[in-house]
Amino acid sequence: MSAHRLLHPQMVVLVTSAFSEEKYNVMTAAWCMPTSFNPPLAAVSISPLRYTHEIISKTGEFVINIPDIELLDVVKYCGSVSGRNVDKFEKTGITPIKGKRVRAPIIKECVAALECLVEKSVDTGDHTIFIGRIVDYWIREEVFRDIYTMRFKPILHLGGDYYCTIGEIQ
Repeated sequence: MSAHRLLHPQMVVLVTSAFSEEKYNVMTAAWCMPTSFNPPLAAVSISPLRYTHEIISKTGEFVINIPDIELLDVVKYCGSVSGRNVDKFEKTGITPIKGKRVRAPIIKECVAALECLVEKSVDTGDHTIFIGRIVDYWIREEVFRDIYTMRFKPILHLGGDYYCTIGEIQ
């Protein structure tokens, strides 16, 4: 067992990036977190071996898309193939929609998205932490009236190919 697994479960996100509006990419990530209220910052940790790392390094922007449990198959697929070789939007049927402030797309089927511009990147062993300033956000109003809504069932990564979601809120 890896020691970092003791920090799981972690909420899964779909990180989108783009070289252009014709070349979108999406990857699954469980290492994502808020880092500051003011300014609003969020971080995602990505291996330099990933295509998403290459795109974010060159463009300086990304979107953190928040899926719910209904997108579990999409999450699993996007975490198992490289966007260098496959158009994951086409293969999964997810819909890219244009964000307000970045070229990277928002995934329409997700419940929320954070548009981010890279403030800083930090190399940490075999991953890079991209710290993004949240410059805009998008939510599906019917699902996400507030963070504690019972309609939102996040995907939590337990490790390996194991996932779960939340039960009752106490």
